[in-house]
Amino acid sequence: MASAHQSDEETSSEIESDSSDESDTDGSSDEEAECQSKGKEPCKFYNSGKCQDGDKCSYLHVCKYALKGNCRKGSKCNLKHPRGGRQSSSGRRRTSDGSTSPGPKLTDGRRHQWQLNDGQVWLDVANDHVIEAQYSLPHTKSIQIYNTPYGAVSIDFKRMSVYRKSLKVRRLDDGKTSWIWYCTLSRKWIKYGDKDSKGKVSPVKSSDIEAKFQSNPASSFSFNIGADTCEIKFKEMQQVTAQGKRKVSRRPLYQQQPAGAAVSQATSAFQNLSVSARAPQWQFEGGSGAWHEYKRRQRGTSTECSTTSDAIETNYQRNTNGSMTFKVNAHSYKLDFTAMIQTNLKTNQSRKIRRVLV
Repeated sequence: MASAHQSDEETSSEIESDSSDESDTDGSSDEEAECQSKGKEPCKFYNSGKCQDGDKCSYLHVCKYALKGNCRKGSKCNLKHPRGGRQSSSGRRRTSDGSTSPGPKLTDGRRHQWQLNDGQVWLDVANDHVIEAQYSLPHTKSIQIYNTPYGAVSIDFKRMSVYRKSLKVRRLDDGKTSWIWYCTLSRKWIKYGDKDSKGKVSPVKSSDIEAKFQSNPASSFSFNIGADTCEIKFKEMQQVTAQGKRKVSRRPLYQQQPAGAAVSQATSAFQNLSVSARAPQWQFEGGSGAWHEYKRRQRGTSTECSTTSDAIETNYQRNTNGSMTFKVNAHSYKLDFTAMIQTNLKTNQSRKIRRVLV
């Protein structure tokens, strides 16, 4: 555990992308353009499989859920889908860190849903609470998911894109997400409204900033701290003052999906991990972005850890949605198996963990 007691600052290494950020409005198909030009509603009889008018029908013969961006049957749907989905041209504007203005909303009881698009249709990502948990942390720049139909998939949270693959990614929600705004201060992310290192409380709250962002994501938000004027520029995701600039981040407040919320397994873009002869290995992400296995003692160090990868796996098998605590020297930590996060119980700083089959 060489890095478990290190400073819990930015633990996520940034991966450079060779591909440019693709706009969701690019590449509209002929079918999609046709739907938009007609400006008609989808045929309710076609959607129920009972329309007898065929091509003479004055309404659109297209899946009404695909038009809204939440068809959970995906490529297995028997109804006609606009290529890429109607939702691709919803007019959402993207800030420099990948945040978007309001877009398609979930209506089936789920709070959020991450999706991938391979150029054909948007597919739900099963068990996407891991992605959501990491995305909720202001310092996390990316996440890599293994064992998918597309191989290892790396999602860039800053640009809301997929590294080096012809895939698109997006996050849908129910329109009730609580968005938290952060600013860097002394290399740490501070929530607007919280106290700074000198005990001073920010004169604005996340809700104030979010209200302005929702009204116009291309604008800015200004406020005063004493005699100084601060301006948060949404497009650049920066706080600008006469003294200089600071990075700004907008992330959701992490919430569990409600019990009983529907999860689409048939259209899942991510598959279950395969069975391995060896027990899964539990790892945490160090300050340099490297992953380290949990061990009693890391070679060449005096660090003493009260748990091991095998012990963590035992606790995980007892309750995959539970948690456990352990110590590294005099520091106490909590492992959250649902969020896949390790939290320092004294500083409340978090870092990513993962369960790997090797």
